Amino acid sequence: MTLDQAVEPLDIDPILDNPRTRIVVCCGSGGVGKTTTAAALGVRAAERGRKVVVLTIDPARRLAQSMGIDELDNVPRRVPGIDGSAGGELHAMMLDMKRTFDEIVEAHADKERARAILENPFYQSLSAGFAGTQEYMAMEKLGQLRARDEWDLIVVDTPPSRSALDFLDAPVRLGSFLDGKFIKVLMAPAKIGGRAGMKFLGVGMSVMSGPLNKLMGAQLLRDVQTFVAAMDTMFGGFRTRADATYRLLQAPGTAFLVVAAPERDALREATYFVERLAAERMPLAGLVLNRVHGSGAARLTAERALAAAEALTSGTSEYTENLDGSGIVDRGSGQAGSRTADDPGIVTPTDTSSPESGFPQPASSGATTSDATAESAETSARLAAGLLRLHAERMRVLAREQRTRDRFTALHPEVPVAEVAALPGDVHDLAGLRAIGVRLAVQADDLAEETHGPTEGHDGTEGHGRTEEADATNPEPRMSPSA
Repeated sequence: MTLDQAVEPLDIDPILDNPRTRIVVCCGSGGVGKTTTAAALGVRAAERGRKVVVLTIDPARRLAQSMGIDELDNVPRRVPGIDGSAGGELHAMMLDMKRTFDEIVEAHADKERARAILENPFYQSLSAGFAGTQEYMAMEKLGQLRARDEWDLIVVDTPPSRSALDFLDAPVRLGSFLDGKFIKVLMAPAKIGGRAGMKFLGVGMSVMSGPLNKLMGAQLLRDVQTFVAAMDTMFGGFRTRADATYRLLQAPGTAFLVVAAPERDALREATYFVERLAAERMPLAGLVLNRVHGSGAARLTAERALAAAEALTSGTSEYTENLDGSGIVDRGSGQAGSRTADDPGIVTPTDTSSPESGFPQPASSGATTSDATAESAETSARLAAGLLRLHAERMRVLAREQRTRDRFTALHPEVPVAEVAALPGDVHDLAGLRAIGVRLAVQADDLAEETHGPTEGHDGTEGHGRTEEADATNPEPRMSPSA
């Protein structure tokens, strides 16, 4: 399946090779292959000479296994088996939400206050699964990795959220939480300090304690008060770092790749995300379309395939005429033979009973050659009809996918697209990740060959090589004008 020539193909190599590209963010709805795409990009970038870390939020073990690592955790682990001849490395890690939160507390509070926070029951619940915590901690970890400046490229697999926009909304939601009236009331005593603060808390909470105790429970309310008092000096830091990471995502060194499948819901999410990225002024590099189906016999339409299958199995006159016209079996007599050149309407019978005829001899005298031939023809017809129906169903899938893609490209013709063919199973090793990376990188060359024929490499041979001079004249990755 080739890209529609009206849509610019996405060539991933100029993005991965550009030293100014420091962050690639793979985003999209759940179940479209974001994690696999991120891993494939990491493998390709590393084997092209960059020091890469892939940050995944997907807890599935299959990614670690495909990279030859027993387990991923909150610390980058080097991936074995990467071709390092170009000087690159690949490291991978999986976000540990609670551990990341603990690290922030330990880094920004003294030992006594850090212990009080880490042991607080409300904090333990908050850090383990409070709504939005995962998305915010992903932003925190990204900011930490970039601040260390240890990596040439950070590839981020965004959280498998119900909404693909949660990752972008995390800083805003955190600010809204910290600016909320309830938090301000709880923080007020700490801001006043000393006995006056405790007196203020006593007066304020005496008014609120009845309703809040019913809503939250007395112990939970005390845990929240203790947590807020201990975290007071850190709240501003959370918001500052979140805002800084958000600005980092808007910078020219970041490239967003929206990942989708050729399905209505997935591309609807992709459309929404493309528009949101444009509204937030974030650099969109293109769309990766996974699990695209293709066919080497696309000229045989579903309608023609079904009509042929019906003719093969219904015993219609068209099928009879087709068999008669083959010159192999005379449907009238059931005899094998060939039509004469003088009169193609007359079948010259062939004596198939003798070994000299060259025809296989029956195992038993009760079975005639004509019966065996007719049975074989019927079996072949049923098999062919089944294959035609399968082809018709595949062509219907292709047509449905094409209509879905056309709707997206009609709305966003400026977004480059890379298509990755549907695979027979899950990717389970580095070879599979490499194959996906190669497919992501050859989109532009495929289109160039279809339009102009094979390109000539810088060594004078035919190939898909990109010359160093060409890279030097256009060092920036191509970004969507909408971004």
